[in-house]
Amino acid sequence: MKKIKVEDAIGMELCHDITQMKDGFKGAIFTRGHVIREEDIPVLLDVGKRTVFVWEENAGEIHEEDAALRMAAMAPVDHVSKKGPSEGKILYFAEEEGLWRVDTELLRRINSIGDLTICALPDHYPVKKGARLASMRIVPLVTQETQILQAEQLCFGKKLFDLKPYLHKKVGVIITGSEVYSGRIQDKFEPVVRAKMAQYPSEIVGITICDDDLEMITAAARKHLDHGAEFLIFTGGMSVDPDDLTPTAIRMLGADIVTHGVPSQPGNMTLVAYLDDIPILGVPGAAISLPTTIFDVLLPQIFAGEKLTRAELINLANGGLCQMCKSCHWPNCSFGRY
Repeated sequence: MKKIKVEDAIGMELCHDITQMKDGFKGAIFTRGHVIREEDIPVLLDVGKRTVFVWEENAGEIHEEDAALRMAAMAPVDHVSKKGPSEGKILYFAEEEGLWRVDTELLRRINSIGDLTICALPDHYPVKKGARLASMRIVPLVTQETQILQAEQLCFGKKLFDLKPYLHKKVGVIITGSEVYSGRIQDKFEPVVRAKMAQYPSEIVGITICDDDLEMITAAARKHLDHGAEFLIFTGGMSVDPDDLTPTAIRMLGADIVTHGVPSQPGNMTLVAYLDDIPILGVPGAAISLPTTIFDVLLPQIFAGEKLTRAELINLANGGLCQMCKSCHWPNCSFGRY
């Protein structure tokens, strides 16, 4: 680039955008490639530009907009739209509801290169259609192309970002407890689970209330499986009391228990299991009385087709404590950020 006085720049092409901030507006008043005219001089001076840069072909350097395009090309994502480059950056937006995934180690390595900056929503973040997902740009107006080449090499054969749209699932629900089965108390879990399933592409194939009886509980689960259930939700009997039978019933189905108990509150006693590829959640009673528990954190993973592992569930400890805000604004908070 060559730096010259604005008065001497008439007839020359800008090699960068010039932005203005005024009355809450921020945007480009002149864009890259604009040919400077005499009437532009007062405008440039008004925004504090006494000098401008014009482009000189210089081997090995790359402009911010070209760099942003290269960075976007090295991190392709399905179900995502892109905006830009504008003011040197490109933005990603979700075209589908789903689970946002980030290779956090790869992201750290790219941002360690030098002039490159890529920021994004956290890994495992549930997103709505239209959500801002990521932004990428270089810090200076130009950078050495070798930095872009280094980032491209790091990304080769890898996926920096992924947006996994939610899959439609048929859901079977088993509610256990003699007090509910006998009618001594009214069940409060069904309206909760119906409201949560309505947020995902789902169909509830059945909701069964069972006594504290292993045969009854397992029979109810098998009936839902026979009706095509692809996801089973159990509630009640999830504590460590000897007469809490739900974990035993899940084992009797032949399911593999990933964990009974997660380092997260509320929802410490959550059970995660799989019957072949069918996910099973044992949901403790906190889901009835609180707006957000670990149940809500795990649902996006399940509907995105992610198979939960014990290692991932242990990672819930970092961000696993809900702050119990008076007005819940999950997922825009620290809870469930693993």
